[in-house]
Amino acid sequence: MLTLRPPLPQDEQPLRRLHAQLAAEDFELLLAEGDWAQILAQVAREASGTDLPPGRVRAEFLVAEVDGTPVGRVSIRYALTPFLLEVGGHVGYAVGPDHRRRGHATEILRQSVQRLADAGVDRVLVTCNDDNAASATVIERCGGVLEDVRERPGDGPAKRRYWISPRAAPGRAASR
Repeated sequence: MLTLRPPLPQDEQPLRRLHAQLAAEDFELLLAEGDWAQILAQVAREASGTDLPPGRVRAEFLVAEVDGTPVGRVSIRYALTPFLLEVGGHVGYAVGPDHRRRGHATEILRQSVQRLADAGVDRVLVTCNDDNAASATVIERCGGVLEDVRERPGDGPAKRRYWISPRAAPGRAASR
């Protein structure tokens, strides 16, 4: 069973390994720099929404763990800045190469949408690169409806932008 949880002191080596693997794919697993204590402190500040730099919103950085092993991560953002509305969305997730094709990404996104719904977010924006068919499939499995594909001339690949209505998302608890 996959669980999402905050990073712990003992996660440094496994997460740095995952970070190195995903860096080869131009994806940053760790969104903070510094020694591990500094990274954990930044994660805690962002999760509580305190002392945020300009342009940042309250966001949880959570480790995706299966049977005691970190397999990926998710960033759940509880508001959208203009940049997040255009490019980043509410949820950014990744699964390490050794752990793919097992449904982990779908479960990470499903649980993330649930967390956002529980916090009162009624429409969840999730984006992916236009050429990332695997991520597009994950988003669609979780109820994502494609709004558009936005070109980003000179600023990276085009982005597919999907909206998920948590009440209509597959796997949503009926008792809400």
